[in-house]
Amino acid sequence: MIVLGIESSCDETSVSILNNGEILSNIVSSQTVHKNFGGVVPELSSRAHLQLILPLVKQSIEEAQVKLSDLNLICATAGPGLIGALLVGFTFAKGLAYSLKKDFVPVNHIEGHMFSGFLMEEKPLFPYLCLAVSGGNTLLLLVNSDTEIIKLGSTIDDAAGEAFDKVSKLIGLGYPGGPKIQEAAAYGNAEKIKFPIAKTKNELDFSFSGLKTAVLRYIQKEYSDVAGIPLHDLYDIAASFQKAAGMSLLINTEKALKQHKVNSISVVGGVAANLFLRKGISDLAIKYKIKCVIPSLEFCGDNAAMIAYRGYKLFLSGKRYNFDYCAYPSSHYSSRK
Repeated sequence: MIVLGIESSCDETSVSILNNGEILSNIVSSQTVHKNFGGVVPELSSRAHLQLILPLVKQSIEEAQVKLSDLNLICATAGPGLIGALLVGFTFAKGLAYSLKKDFVPVNHIEGHMFSGFLMEEKPLFPYLCLAVSGGNTLLLLVNSDTEIIKLGSTIDDAAGEAFDKVSKLIGLGYPGGPKIQEAAAYGNAEKIKFPIAKTKNELDFSFSGLKTAVLRYIQKEYSDVAGIPLHDLYDIAASFQKAAGMSLLINTEKALKQHKVNSISVVGGVAANLFLRKGISDLAIKYKIKCVIPSLEFCGDNAAMIAYRGYKLFLSGKRYNFDYCAYPSSHYSSRK
């Protein structure tokens, strides 16, 4: 089965073609203009998607060496994400599927990340524990099958990726925060500052708002402003923040491992590119003697291959969707069976 997938939920325009789950092409175009504004500007994102979507579809088809008539299924991210950005890829995909008389599958962006481990040569084994961490979502999930997903925990305030972005901006490193913090942390002492790790009512939930505030208060107490932070101190702040944020994720993940018997563990999403977190998840897998599958860096960020794969598996499971299905900007992810 040849599947075309489209992803346009934020600031990456991506098109991918899979053949029975194997990648034939996967093109990702990242928007760099947002660095000038310290974050994603929705209107600029939507405009860029409009300019890129058709050329990328043509390029993906050429690289996959297939024709439009060869497509059996068309999938696109339905949400969550920036609604203007989502609508570009989503409506294009629906229109293409309708014109070609092909089946269309709307895909939840978070579920796309959840199943991105299956794009690797070594794939997760059900049931597996999945830590999904990105700029918009932080979730701990028990994935029992292609269609049974149980939410164990989520953030009660900010997503982990959002915390990285805001702290990076706060200490003057800029956007995007994840790679900026990691680069600076490599030169710092993570033991220098004891930033707090939040405790929540549900022990598997996360909270990062207090951690962000703690970084702000530390800077206000120790320095007159960001410009007054010595470089070596900035490195220590980055390293200490990264450790606190990473340990928050790892502590809850280990709690879940103690409560649920799983065969694999996976960390997915943009924050899964963080080396501290990747090593921590790998160490947990060794400790609990389970398989560890972490997507390669190209599949941690937003990409259409994960959307095409998720849509493909939903279609094989018997799911069918009408063309009146609508995109959605936000989603409080809940368990599904």
